[in-house]
Amino acid sequence: MVVRCTKKMLGLLGVRSTTLSELPPSDDDWYLNLVWIDRQKCLLLTHAGTLFSAFRIGVHVADLRPLGNYLVEAIEAELRAEGLPTDTFSALEPDSVQLAKTASRSTLGFMTEMAFELEWIIADKRGLRRSDINDLNHALRRMLWNRGDYVRPIELVHQRLNVRS
Repeated sequence: MVVRCTKKMLGLLGVRSTTLSELPPSDDDWYLNLVWIDRQKCLLLTHAGTLFSAFRIGVHVADLRPLGNYLVEAIEAELRAEGLPTDTFSALEPDSVQLAKTASRSTLGFMTEMAFELEWIIADKRGLRRSDINDLNHALRRMLWNRGDYVRPIELVHQRLNVRS
């Protein structure tokens, strides 16, 4: 499982760029970004091929050790919340996480827009304390994104499953 981290995320993890994998980009990569909302560390984890995302609030560095366990649990929890099989995405092995630099400005652009949308929804609810994390994640996967055609991440995941079966 390749996880492409932003500079902010690498800083939080205390990882130097010299220790990162030099793997070619793939639609199976995951992108991980640190977002600050209401003075809390939040994580946005996004699948490059489908834009399927998991958003987590109130994250502490200790929660991220080991990182693979935290990320796989977050992805599988969101797949279950959508009624999807936990093996929807290939190679979700906590012990096989390879960190790499970001490689797709397009994916980062989508993630920046997702973070903006999340901030707006949270502000509309009057803060993180009044926001339901499950509702935020649900909404995140149903937002329209322009990837040539307007699509929703949840629709791309269903297309991926249909091709696989």
